[in-house]
Amino acid sequence: MTEKKKLKVATTSLAGCFGCHMSFLDIDERLFTLLEHIEFDRSPLTDIKTCSPDCDIGIIEGGLCNAENVHVLREFRKNCKILIAMGACAINGGLPAQRNHLPLTTILEEVYHTSPGLANGMIPNDPELPLPLNQVHPIHEVVKIDYFMPGCPPSGRRNLEGADRSVGRQGARTRAWPDAL
Repeated sequence: MTEKKKLKVATTSLAGCFGCHMSFLDIDERLFTLLEHIEFDRSPLTDIKTCSPDCDIGIIEGGLCNAENVHVLREFRKNCKILIAMGACAINGGLPAQRNHLPLTTILEEVYHTSPGLANGMIPNDPELPLPLNQVHPIHEVVKIDYFMPGCPPSGRRNLEGADRSVGRQGARTRAWPDAL
């Protein structure tokens, strides 16, 4: 009997709190069983910094608040057969999008110039820092998303159910996650 090929999974956290990755770890020891069926590619869990061009599944948490977020998201869409928006921030901008009703210049002014405790504050102007976007955007506004996993964050149980279905029936292509994946 030939051994079944493991699914290659990449994950990343964009503009969010990292709670979705933490909830993924809430599957506890069942993660070891899952690792019999998947291998992680780019992920904060592996510290691999680039996404391989042959990833089966990409999981994105967080919205888009800067140019680097957009670049990473496009890299994932280019390299992943299936792309999953995980959590409220990826799906609708989440808490970071609460800044959207204010002009970016007003926010930067408040944070770096008028907040208590800052003497002679300066707005960062380093070419190494990614340029902020005027608003936080959900990821589906920039690339096609195959599945949406709602929650803030999704529960560990929901993550495990989705992963189990991915391993067992990766070819299904409906919008309901994890029920039909």
